[in-house]
Amino acid sequence: MTSVIFVHGTGGRKEAYAATFDQIEQTLSHRRPDVALFSCLWGDDYGAQLHAQGVSIPTHDVTSGGQTPTEDDKAVQLWQALYADPFYELRLLGLRPLQSQKAVPGKQTPAQELKSRTQGLAANEKLQATLDELKIGVVFAEACDHIFGKDSKPFGRLLATAASPLDGDYAAIARAIVSESRLLCKEREIYPWLLVSDRLRDQAVDAIQQVLTQDETSRGVVDWTKKHLMELAANLGTSAIQRRRGAIMDGTYPFAGDILLYQAKGHKIRELIRQQVMNDQVKPPVYLMAHSLGGIACVDLLIEQDLSPKVKGLITVGSQAPFFYEIGALQQLDYGDSLPPHFPKNW
Repeated sequence: MTSVIFVHGTGGRKEAYAATFDQIEQTLSHRRPDVALFSCLWGDDYGAQLHAQGVSIPTHDVTSGGQTPTEDDKAVQLWQALYADPFYELRLLGLRPLQSQKAVPGKQTPAQELKSRTQGLAANEKLQATLDELKIGVVFAEACDHIFGKDSKPFGRLLATAASPLDGDYAAIARAIVSESRLLCKEREIYPWLLVSDRLRDQAVDAIQQVLTQDETSRGVVDWTKKHLMELAANLGTSAIQRRRGAIMDGTYPFAGDILLYQAKGHKIRELIRQQVMNDQVKPPVYLMAHSLGGIACVDLLIEQDLSPKVKGLITVGSQAPFFYEIGALQQLDYGDSLPPHFPKNW
């Protein structure tokens, strides 16, 4: 099977990347079902960030910059997203870097643990009784099949990126099941109080999560989820059209900032791409599909390292690699020098 890794460009962050990734995956599933698509989201970890909350920008804090939402704001925003798309959280978690899932004798891999604990979920009699009391038990098994059945691509990517501890994964699965159960109830014109009661909704999530964690003490949402998922309310009340210096800078600095950061510390982005390419879940032939600055990073990487045993082609869209080469700004190739023999012929 052919593998394609999608590498985003300047300003790319999790939510916009997830939407584009989903569009690419849907198109490939219709035109090239034999192609496996893999993510390479570098912006949140290695892109530009205001590490000191914008103190370097005059009047940033008094012109609507760096607004910090409360935990309640974050929870409300997350559930709003889940009500529209029960897979929302799983899709974002599935954008984490791929993890090696090689089996170790006598020990389950994180992916194996997730699969084993979800497979028996719908058959748990105690949990079924609890959800029956909450009036969503009638759709529970179907919701489970939708969320983590064999046809669920978001769950497949969750398995491919799973790493211990799995607290955040269990919580995300529980929320997805409850969100899907709500949608199924509405479709069937079943209206339990859970549809309008956050307390009952959270009670259902807790019951499912306890079974998944096997009553282990949960640390709650793990660091990756906190950093990349629970900040989605960060732009509450911020309008791009309002002429407020701080708000405007918050919305625009990642684009120019990513270019500056890549020129200074681009090796971190290239290493992430290389790790995705070399992961044992990504089967050759591999094609890198990259937009904008992602294309520059891929060109630099393929010049710098010989990945020809796996990488057979490069697709760049809206990339400034030729311009960088012409002005002498390409990091791994001076103007006038030729591409190395190991660089993919299919570009």
